[in-house]
Amino acid sequence: MADCLAADTLLDQMSKATILHGDKGYDSDAVRRKIEAKGTAPNIPPKSNRVWKNCFSPYLYRDRNAIERMFGRLKDFRRIATRYDRLAQNFLAAVCLAATICYWL
Repeated sequence: MADCLAADTLLDQMSKATILHGDKGYDSDAVRRKIEAKGTAPNIPPKSNRVWKNCFSPYLYRDRNAIERMFGRLKDFRRIATRYDRLAQNFLAAVCLAATICYWL
């Protein structure tokens, strides 16, 4: 599923935030409008083929790197990277366990 299509479901579950960082996959007018309707400022780099470039702060975007590193560390666990679990509940439990181990040690 494309990032822009999945964003609709994710944004419905979003809690109150000041700024939302996203990658280029979320750069669409519909996603930006939905983010702004929730009272949040989108900080999404524009796609290279976009005619009108939206406001974007590379300085604020650096904070997103911590999230990317976290997902990289979780994918070191083979069970999570290959998604062995059939049930979403079991997969979530494995992710929670791996996150606890990663950040506890």
